[in-house]
Amino acid sequence: MTDAPHAANMLLPHLQQPTTLYYAEMDSPVGPVTLLQSADGLCHLEFRSYAEAQPGLSAWSRRWYGKYEHVHSPSQLSEVVHQLGQYFAGERREFDLPLDLRGTDFQRQVWQALQVIPYGEVVSYKWIAAHIGSPSAVRAVGGANNRNPVSVIVPCHRVIGMNGQLVGYGGRLHRKELLLELEGYARQAVLF
Repeated sequence: MTDAPHAANMLLPHLQQPTTLYYAEMDSPVGPVTLLQSADGLCHLEFRSYAEAQPGLSAWSRRWYGKYEHVHSPSQLSEVVHQLGQYFAGERREFDLPLDLRGTDFQRQVWQALQVIPYGEVVSYKWIAAHIGSPSAVRAVGGANNRNPVSVIVPCHRVIGMNGQLVGYGGRLHRKELLLELEGYARQAVLF
């Protein structure tokens, strides 16, 4: 016997309701930030205005949500804006926000590991690879870091090269440097 509602959904995907993704913009010390949130939590952060980020956000939204609609709603993202404002003012070290992280299993594993790096400290890509049980996957860790959809909240800026160099940041290296300075990082030894 066929499950009729399930079969109907499979046969008529064009009738599927779009997923509503709310967005808002905020100013920050590292420039404009656009935030995107699903019903399950914050799902994307861009270091650009919505107008600049929209083509990339649309492609990302289509990939991970299928049929979607972006709805401007600062009220839906007020807590995210509030907590980021506290972070940029030096008043918050950890975020308490629901996240809707969309990525491969490996990417989500890396993003989970990023969340254990303490405020103001850094680790190497090699450390992350070892932490997730894949010590030879250093390059793949770098790729997952680059695909982190909610940087700052999931602190990929706290990962640096083995030699202490600030390398590889999707939001550009000058932002990585500003974020680390904001957290009081002073180029000390890297945790391996």
